[in-house]
Amino acid sequence: MTLATEPHATAPLPHWEEAPADLSAAIREIKPALRARIEASGRTVEEVFAAVEQRIEARIREIEDDREQGEEVWPVLDYDAIAGGTVTPSQMAKLKKRGCLVVRGHFPREQALAWDADIVDYVERNKFFENYRGPGDDFFGSVGSKPEIYPIYWSHAQMQARQSDRMATVQSFLNSFWKHTSDDGTQWFDPDRDAMYPDRIRRRPPGANSSGLGTHCDPGTLDLWMTQEYQKAFRHLFDGTAEQYDPWDAAHRTTGPQYPGSTMCSAFRTFQGWTALSDMDADQGVLHTVPIPEIMAYLLLRPLLPDVPEDSMCGVRTNQVFPVTKRWHPTLYRVLTPIPDVKAGDSVRWHCDMIHSVAPVENQKGWGNVMYIPAAPWCARNERYAAQVREAFVTGSSPSDFPAEHYERTWTDRFTIDDLNETGRRGLDLG
Repeated sequence: MTLATEPHATAPLPHWEEAPADLSAAIREIKPALRARIEASGRTVEEVFAAVEQRIEARIREIEDDREQGEEVWPVLDYDAIAGGTVTPSQMAKLKKRGCLVVRGHFPREQALAWDADIVDYVERNKFFENYRGPGDDFFGSVGSKPEIYPIYWSHAQMQARQSDRMATVQSFLNSFWKHTSDDGTQWFDPDRDAMYPDRIRRRPPGANSSGLGTHCDPGTLDLWMTQEYQKAFRHLFDGTAEQYDPWDAAHRTTGPQYPGSTMCSAFRTFQGWTALSDMDADQGVLHTVPIPEIMAYLLLRPLLPDVPEDSMCGVRTNQVFPVTKRWHPTLYRVLTPIPDVKAGDSVRWHCDMIHSVAPVENQKGWGNVMYIPAAPWCARNERYAAQVREAFVTGSSPSDFPAEHYERTWTDRFTIDDLNETGRRGLDLG
């Protein structure tokens, strides 16, 4: 086996900048083209995948060893260490290796509990429960609650958290793990400016039964193989130099199109995340991840192996999340790991590529309440989406990434432009 270190001159890959009408035909066209691109390096697809599999297996064994030794798989940092610049090199290295983080005391516990109470007051005052029409999308509709995910975006609690200095501090810290400027000087994003990405809230009451959410990842669907910018972003996976793939390199991820879908994210997120509004134990239907940020190398090459039907990308299609299944990816389930116990005011963050799920729960003990707030640094993609967010904010509408439910258009005591601070105005590109 030879190791390719330099790209070879090859034919351009076919690409579709809009979702192809005939998905099966497009898959049958792109797969042999990707194989040919890889094989031009002097290595077979099987050899390249074996190298990736070896890299992932090493990470899996490290995680299994930590479990056996009773060590916490998830990195945990105090907010004060992040704000004070006292995070140690070993802590930084663990975060980069695992791609996830619990921030203890991101907000004072009393503040988080007060926000939780404020949200209840906001929805009750505006008669949300009397007017609730049921889940607006199939994905979160599957959790089986009545409701669990509230399609609410513009409460004072949510907006105060999004524009707070404490949130900006953690977002900048997380963004700093990424290579955001290429060697040629191209800046792919600004690590110190967040594009405010409004998302929903979850409130799961004591005694609730929830079926959870299946194992998946969120960076895209077929566009990851089929658009020019993503083909460039994942160039090392598709040219036989997979050992050079860096999941922390933002090059080409913040430009180009995305295929539309009911659960898509129009923004580029370095880290997904949420802030806890209640205390939650690790066995109470919480987030699980496969804490391996380079996992996209495995997921994108796996469909090119000969055991996968030629018109299949291991179940990936448009208009749904990227599924990770025991049929195609069984070894990854060995390290599907829950978050540690968290308290109100803690926050949970994970690399945008990482596999995650939410475990089912029966007769939940205590509340399970969170506000979803990612790190979405300012970039070309997020600037485009900010214009749509501004319009939704002003009118009280549901943002365009989410079902068009628009409960808050007529609600009283929404957060308004006059309530924005400088960080909030910058995040909405209001100057």
